Amino acid sequence: MNIRNIAIIAHVDHGKTTLVDQLLKLSGTLEDREQINERAMDSNALERERGITILAKNTAINYKDYRINIMDTPGHADFGGEVERIMNMVDGVLLVVDAYEGTMPQTRFVLKKALAAKVKPIVVINKVDRPVTRIDEVMDEVLELFMELGADDDQLEFPTIYTSALQGTSSLDPDISTQVPNMDCLFDMIIKEIPEPLVDVDGPLQFQPALLDYNDYVGRIGIGRIQRGKIHVNESVTCVRADGSHTQFRIQKLYGFIGLHRIEIEEASAGDIVAIAGLADIGVGETVCTTGQEEALPLLHVDEPTIQMVFGTNTSPFAGQDGKFVTARQIEERLFKETNRDVSLKIERIQNKEEWIVSGRGELHLSILIENMRREGYELQVSKPKAIMKEIDGVICEPYEEVTIEAPDDCIGAVIESLGYRRGVLETMDSRDGQTRVVYTIPSRGLFGFMTNFLTMTKGYGIISHSFIDYRPMEGETVGKRNLGVLISIDSGQTTAYSLGSVEDRGVMFVGPGVDVYEGMIVGEHSRDNDLTVNVTKGKQMTNTRSSSKDSTVVLKRPRQFNLESCLDYINEDELVEVTPENIRLRKRYLTENERRQQYRKNNA
Repeated sequence: MNIRNIAIIAHVDHGKTTLVDQLLKLSGTLEDREQINERAMDSNALERERGITILAKNTAINYKDYRINIMDTPGHADFGGEVERIMNMVDGVLLVVDAYEGTMPQTRFVLKKALAAKVKPIVVINKVDRPVTRIDEVMDEVLELFMELGADDDQLEFPTIYTSALQGTSSLDPDISTQVPNMDCLFDMIIKEIPEPLVDVDGPLQFQPALLDYNDYVGRIGIGRIQRGKIHVNESVTCVRADGSHTQFRIQKLYGFIGLHRIEIEEASAGDIVAIAGLADIGVGETVCTTGQEEALPLLHVDEPTIQMVFGTNTSPFAGQDGKFVTARQIEERLFKETNRDVSLKIERIQNKEEWIVSGRGELHLSILIENMRREGYELQVSKPKAIMKEIDGVICEPYEEVTIEAPDDCIGAVIESLGYRRGVLETMDSRDGQTRVVYTIPSRGLFGFMTNFLTMTKGYGIISHSFIDYRPMEGETVGKRNLGVLISIDSGQTTAYSLGSVEDRGVMFVGPGVDVYEGMIVGEHSRDNDLTVNVTKGKQMTNTRSSSKDSTVVLKRPRQFNLESCLDYINEDELVEVTPENIRLRKRYLTENERRQQYRKNNA
């Protein structure tokens, strides 16, 4: 069967996964009785809730006499490592661009990786059915981006197709009236423009896993393209490791892909994308070869993590009340198990402490891990994210990012002021249709805590995206520190409306009445820049005398609600987020007033 291997790449929310849905539906790959859900490739519960793709996934479609292997990739910068690694598995990419938004930071990032890998691009202008589109301008932006990124003459001659993935229509003409209700012209373009894999089926085996999966029954699974030769179940093969050593093992399971299913197969040939099981610690970029004819492929480059957090066992007075997995051994096992799937994640144990340094590609990357652990029944506490510094030529350097923000004209002033305070440098500014788009270069640590205020500043209408650029010399010690102090509970117990009513004037509360609190837990935000201890568990004193004014009902303001990301954004260096299956709480690192005073003296000695 003729094979085509392609990846779908784009900025977040430009329609990659919806496009794959339509390709699956309209190719006839699925049986009639199979129902396809919206965004079927996003199988993870968090992916469905958030409407984003977190893990790169592959599927295969049969069209006419062709088998088209399709890789659906994440659009968020935090998961860009997935995009980089699959470029050696494919021969072409579909670059999906929104017909209104045009090229965005992640469009640049993913296209740069594709052009560097010398794969053939097809540009898909999606969402042409939107009420407002800028198709001609967007095409100019795409061409400009190709030229900026140093595309060669062949890559600059990219074919273009216009689609509405949501409606399942496509056309070779930008005029929306020419859209037809199928994806045939896209399928035909893939077959015509994307080259067939140039492979040697009869040579000795070469297979390189670019993605990892994990299964409790067969262990770690390596997913990649067979670069040369054939592979069979029960075949004895050799893995050339990253350090050059050789490990012999047997192929226990061999999987192929069709539609939404991973199916067991007996053999596969060069050019096809398969998954193998049999080596418990197979790694990304290692080469599986025929025994006695070992020839390693170049190792795959994986970008280093840029931020880190400290995970620890829960040490609060409420530890163990909600979770099933609370011990250091259980948390450590779960963290190292995650590295079986996610090669962008690095775990390092802190000596003599029940804590681990967890490094990843961004706040979203690590918060997804924490949220998954929370749902599985784990209890833990985590620190504020920190940018990972590097020493380059004797100079301390920090990661910088490109940030693109689109917000209503009347809100952009507050955004510009806030980014300036966080050491952001304005690169470009463009205004149209009541919306202003600004592009900034900013240190990664300048973005910590920004999202909490961003939605408030833009009244919920702002769109923000950011992408790692490079490491640059560090400037200044603190960036974007929270201006206001917090209200800290001085006692343990249950909050009362009476005590909350008397504390409300001091700031904004995070808890309502009837909530269990402990000493050192953060219960609100102070209206000034210093921390304040308050009693929120005090009850009303009973007396013999009745008074009409004293019996009046206390009316409280609604407490501020936090999700996990906003908690990580909010806390300072001396604070932690306590995460349990039922609750997310903010707390001080040192719970008692006395401990905090001692630590303050120690730090300022």
